[in-house]
Amino acid sequence: MSSRLLRSVLAGVTVLVAACTCATGEDEEARLSQGNALTLSSGWFLQDVAKVRESGAAVSQVGYAASGWYAATVPGTVLTSLVNDGVYPEPLYGENNRPDKIPESLCRTSYWYRTEFHVPRVRTGKHIWLNFEGINYTADVWVNGQQIGTIEGAFARGIFDVSGFVEPGEDAAVAVLIHPPPHPGDPEEKTIATGAGVNGGVLVQDGPTFLCTIGWDWLPGIRDRNMGIWQKVTLSTTGPVKIEDPFVTSDLPLPRTDSADLALETTLHNVTNAPQAGVLHAMFDGVHVQRSVTLEPNESRTIKLGADTVPELHVLNPRLWWPNGYGPQNLNTMHLRFDVVAGGGDGQTSDRRDVTFGIREISYHVPGTENLTLSVNGVPVIAKGGDWGLDEGLKRIPRERLEAQVRMHKMANYTMIRNWVGQSTSEDLYDLCDQYGLLLWDEFFQPNPFDGPNPDNVPRYLANVREKVLRYRHHPSVALWCGRNEGDPEPAAIDEGIQRIMSELDPQRLYQPNSSDGRGVRSGGPYSWREPRKFYEFPRDEAFKTEIGSVSIPTLEAVQAMMPEKDWNTINDDWAEHDLARGAQQGRDDPRMYADVLTKRYGAWSDLGGFVRRAQLMNYEAYRAMYEGRFAKLFAPTTGVITWMSNPAQPSFVWQLYSHDLEPNASLFAVRKACEPVHIQMNQNDFHVMVINDGTQAVSDLTARVRVYNLDGTLKAETQTPVVARASSATDAGAITWPAGLSAVHFVKVELRDPQGRVLSDNFYWRALPEHPDDFTALNSLPTAALAMNVTRRDAQGKLLLDVTLSNPTNTVALLAHVQLRNRRTNQRILPVFYSDNYVSLLPGETRTLTVEAAAKDLGRDAPLVILDGWNVTNMR
Repeated sequence: MSSRLLRSVLAGVTVLVAACTCATGEDEEARLSQGNALTLSSGWFLQDVAKVRESGAAVSQVGYAASGWYAATVPGTVLTSLVNDGVYPEPLYGENNRPDKIPESLCRTSYWYRTEFHVPRVRTGKHIWLNFEGINYTADVWVNGQQIGTIEGAFARGIFDVSGFVEPGEDAAVAVLIHPPPHPGDPEEKTIATGAGVNGGVLVQDGPTFLCTIGWDWLPGIRDRNMGIWQKVTLSTTGPVKIEDPFVTSDLPLPRTDSADLALETTLHNVTNAPQAGVLHAMFDGVHVQRSVTLEPNESRTIKLGADTVPELHVLNPRLWWPNGYGPQNLNTMHLRFDVVAGGGDGQTSDRRDVTFGIREISYHVPGTENLTLSVNGVPVIAKGGDWGLDEGLKRIPRERLEAQVRMHKMANYTMIRNWVGQSTSEDLYDLCDQYGLLLWDEFFQPNPFDGPNPDNVPRYLANVREKVLRYRHHPSVALWCGRNEGDPEPAAIDEGIQRIMSELDPQRLYQPNSSDGRGVRSGGPYSWREPRKFYEFPRDEAFKTEIGSVSIPTLEAVQAMMPEKDWNTINDDWAEHDLARGAQQGRDDPRMYADVLTKRYGAWSDLGGFVRRAQLMNYEAYRAMYEGRFAKLFAPTTGVITWMSNPAQPSFVWQLYSHDLEPNASLFAVRKACEPVHIQMNQNDFHVMVINDGTQAVSDLTARVRVYNLDGTLKAETQTPVVARASSATDAGAITWPAGLSAVHFVKVELRDPQGRVLSDNFYWRALPEHPDDFTALNSLPTAALAMNVTRRDAQGKLLLDVTLSNPTNTVALLAHVQLRNRRTNQRILPVFYSDNYVSLLPGETRTLTVEAAAKDLGRDAPLVILDGWNVTNMR
């Protein structure tokens, strides 16, 4: 894929957002009267402040001539807008992000944003609010020639009463002067000679910002540091009393779950200079609660209602929210309304707010250990998940893209996403984690102490912490708050301030100060590719592992899409720019380069196709063992395994389950296999068969079947062993007895069957003889397997659905058969795409059916095409 095509994929994302414009006329009035906000996403322009001679008073006037200004993408960053306008090339393609192509000066100036909009007609006495969900870094906000306020920090809202500055039924102008972080720093360039560079720098001093954009070993320096209006801007109305930050919690009589006591907390804000009396209504699932409230002029009061005083909040047989794999993600909506009572008559509605919540209870310890152990609704939950360094390098994160990213985590059988240093904080992420059952380890804005100085503006930092907690605490997916990555929050004023905020705003959730210390929590990698057996060796004090990773190479087509053809076949500075460089691919005590390990393990390669083909085997080995190695000690002590990372911020060669263009590689399906709720595995350290059961019920009368095949496809051994899978445990089903006459590399198929003979779990390994355990070059002599493929289409509800049946009629093992969905006419991949499984290995005579899903709109009127390849699989379409 060319740079132009990569840009078109991302531009399509931006257009999706930009097209969400305000309604007009009566539609606007109706929507506002119902408590809905209008999104201001069209008609924005931006310009470097140095090129604007006029003041904010002039720029924010209706009719101001923004001559020479650039069309601005809102939500979006400055650089996103300039890329969309054709000023700069797509930064994440090839080496386009080098400073000779996109200058560092972008982050060293301020920018004006402006737009004009029609103010809907509203009833007399209504207050009109202009809301900013997120800007970076600070902003001065002007409306119709007047400065109305400021916003400080990337995670703080700007909520402004503009009633006195705009006229209903007339046009208005808003201008926003965005200022960059004061310490943007100087990124180190990633090259083969210099490596991946240092992590962080002086930008960290600015606290609540996208501090990773100064450059990390997984992201080059982003030249504007992601400054801009990166979240939505909306217009809303209220009466004299405003409902703010509602929050619903639940308490279960564990171990029983047949009832729940709910508690509602919200703030009522009288925005006038006169006393206001009225009634707060709270409604959900047929329950209607009322509370009379009188507020003094300009008073804000927190209202708390609980089942101890409001019997209606005692719920029988509640529909519970569960993490992925443990039950359904039932969500409820609390409808809040405040009616102002005037003169003793029926009141007019002043404000409405809906808040989504899940009925669930999380605890953090189990008897017998102080290690962090999550339990949801009384059920121990193993934290299987991935770290997100940044959702997308330039914050191009429309909900459609985020949903694909989160959904792939559900597909991987994950239960958790770690929001590293809070860099991926957005309402859509929390909503989607609620929907898909992904718990959030949610952090604030300080990285490892070695990665930069402490914030120099403590009040601004704590204000952003407070905003984050207020905005997102109602989400059932938030499992805990964490103060800092790999260190304790500093200075003491920040540490103490966070603890006060937690005690005030969210005392029920765990506050974990440090992502690498306390309660058996450890970070620290390793981050390089390692042989599978090494993942079984770890210190006993690493119960909850928050960072452990490996190189993860994308598909051939994904690599070709991220750089020009001239760079495909040589590991050069373009590859280094995309993270395959010293520092990212090496371990602290392992100086080996990834390509050298790959060549020694699987044989020499001469082009990109040969490299990627070998790398998928490496991906599958490492990512499966990363989890299986620790699950071999499930809850003794392992309570959490979080890979560094699961989501890439840019097209990358490391630390990911899928590529930046949303195509999964072998790593995702290896993780999906390893993280099955009931799972059979071969311990690759001692070669025992193990059954992992992370459920609370033992599973009995099972049979573990083991078959061993030589390279020529002959069956060398078969055993069947009865086994009982103990609850929340790893059960050892005994050692594999190796027969004589094994080939240099051989295959092991393990299956777990129920009493009816149905397969509950299976797994497939390739193993070398003990005298050369890391030499798999004999796989190059594996005969070719010509598989039969049958594709059946059955679209439904806007989805393209294909059933792909693969059969192996040969006498040869088919290793890592891979299917890929394309457009038949263009031969381009359809992305995102969701496979029920992929990179599957088939024994002689074996058949496997996979399901492929994509959005039908992404195919249009064209026909789908399924491509088949694999290690020794004949290419087919």
